[in-house]
Amino acid sequence: MATPARTQDAKDLLAKLVAFDTTSARSNLDLIAFVRDVLDGHGVASTLVPSDDGKKASLLATIGDGAGGVGLSGHSDCVPVTGQSWTSDPFTLTERDGKLYGRGTCDMKGFIACVLASVPLFKSAPLAEPIHILVSYDEEVGCIGVRPMIARFGQDLPRPRVVIVGEPSGMQVIDGHKCIDVFRTTVTGKEAHSSMPAIGVNAISAASKIVEEIDRMAAEVAKAENDPHYDPPYSTVMVAMVDGGTAPNIVPRNCDVLWQLRGLPGTKAKDVPARLAAFANRTLLPNMRAVAPNAAIDTRTETAVPAFSAGPDSEAVSLAMTLTGANRASGVSYATEAGLFQDAGCAAVVCGPGDIEQAHAADEFVSLAQIDSCLAFLAKLGERMRA
Repeated sequence: MATPARTQDAKDLLAKLVAFDTTSARSNLDLIAFVRDVLDGHGVASTLVPSDDGKKASLLATIGDGAGGVGLSGHSDCVPVTGQSWTSDPFTLTERDGKLYGRGTCDMKGFIACVLASVPLFKSAPLAEPIHILVSYDEEVGCIGVRPMIARFGQDLPRPRVVIVGEPSGMQVIDGHKCIDVFRTTVTGKEAHSSMPAIGVNAISAASKIVEEIDRMAAEVAKAENDPHYDPPYSTVMVAMVDGGTAPNIVPRNCDVLWQLRGLPGTKAKDVPARLAAFANRTLLPNMRAVAPNAAIDTRTETAVPAFSAGPDSEAVSLAMTLTGANRASGVSYATEAGLFQDAGCAAVVCGPGDIEQAHAADEFVSLAQIDSCLAFLAKLGERMRA
């Protein structure tokens, strides 16, 4: 069990982390500087991997010597609070009824706080293998920040043998998740005066047929797939945003449809963009180009986060199950950085404090019980890693 002192340390650290507004549209440098100062105070050096514009950075720190080791990974960014009704300041940690409220408490500053609170324990005895602390940026907008850090593994940065991604899983062991591919389909028609719609090409009308086709394919995919390891047990395809038109008296020339695929590992639904293009070429574009030869329907990928499947013999899953005492692992529909670590040659697993249902919501919280469970998990990891 976590000691009261370590629990208090984690709470104090979480209060500091929550106070930094690291919404993905903002810089995370102040938070990274704080994390670096905490590590420096324990005699742990760290390396920063800045973004191209220098406004953000990831951090990697290592405790112990040698190759391999276990990485503890968390992202520093959080989602906006705009439009949400909070009962307390989202950037002030507030404790009520055994729960710690604040933006990012669950997703996923609670895990980072637990890791930082465990640094003295990790340093208390020589380690047989190193423990690495990894903090990234812009996970919420496509797992952007972790990629440059991973690209340096095996060069000037160590490559962990195992990476535990501390996304909120209720401290359950997660051995797989779906991909997230986000697409933007741009429809280009021809503007005209609204009194003469026949001489124009209405991009919104064409986009509405695109939306209908996406919905039709979504239903088709749902009927074709059934993997009970996930909830829902099939890949999902969903339209998220539609934006088009200029004014009520103008036939709209442009319309954008933003949509996403959350696909099971290995799903055949990866062909949905190609099938949508075939539908557009066959059904929509001939009539559009009969009026406007330059009419177009183009789809491009906005972000792509790979699916994650640890596999039956995963060293990372075995380690997490030993530390938690679990006898089975589960799959989830939300995405994490685990697939990127796995693709880079690190055995990965997802296990962290908090409930994904609280993430991104107003009055986001992590329970003190989950913080204690995570601290106990990390204490067992430290004991296991001792020389």
